[in-house]
Amino acid sequence: MDLGLKGKTAIVTGAASNIGKAIAVGLFGEGANVVVVDLDTEQAEKVVANLNASSDGNEAMFVKADVGNKEQVEAMAKSVMDKFGSIEVLVNNAGWTANNLFLKKPYSDFEKEISINLWGPINCIHAIAPSMIENKYGKIVNIGSDAGRVGEYNEAVYGACKAGVISLTKTLAIEFGKHGINMNCVCPGLTLPDNPGEDAGIDSLWHVDSPQSKIFSDEETMKKVVKHYPLRRHGVPEDLVPMVMMMASDQTSYVTGQTISVSGGYAM
Repeated sequence: MDLGLKGKTAIVTGAASNIGKAIAVGLFGEGANVVVVDLDTEQAEKVVANLNASSDGNEAMFVKADVGNKEQVEAMAKSVMDKFGSIEVLVNNAGWTANNLFLKKPYSDFEKEISINLWGPINCIHAIAPSMIENKYGKIVNIGSDAGRVGEYNEAVYGACKAGVISLTKTLAIEFGKHGINMNCVCPGLTLPDNPGEDAGIDSLWHVDSPQSKIFSDEETMKKVVKHYPLRRHGVPEDLVPMVMMMASDQTSYVTGQTISVSGGYAM
């Protein structure tokens, strides 16, 4: 199936590793120009180099930006417009959390969770939607989380942010629909990188030395975790790619304001 993405420009935030990287690879493989937005320069440049090595006339570029910083996001959007002239697809994927009970988590973790998970999509949409409105076309895919659909232990503020992203998706789908913009939300469950040693840089939530990665690399812990998933396994990045690509394409031109879980049945 031709998704009609060839020649279009797609921005993917948090695309240096895990879900974002897989989405960037998928979109590039369909012929889209892909902008990798991340803070991890080393990993992001590696992703871009690998993409450009497989180019079919399209191009990948890296822009370093903190999605929680409005000025950096605006500068990123300008550089992409200067390079490609238009932005057809925005995938708000960048995310971060630190597993801990609400009263034990330092406020700095709350602030980082809110900055990346909620302000990030707000900043990116605010910077990029005007050009989509001007062109009367755009596909915005927000990566939420099933933590925003159910109560998730150790994830109070992260879950609140993702619930906010779901609400943001619905409201802006109403506001932007008349301008030819589709806005949808895809919610993963626990999704682990294929190879943390190679695919997750030092700034990644899933770097091999991160507390999060160490928790879920424990075999006994994972046996307990996957029992909560009807399909009895955790997700891998490639699980999200087909749904995100469909939402970024014209195959779903009559779908907007929707929240779809790709989580092995975790949040039925």
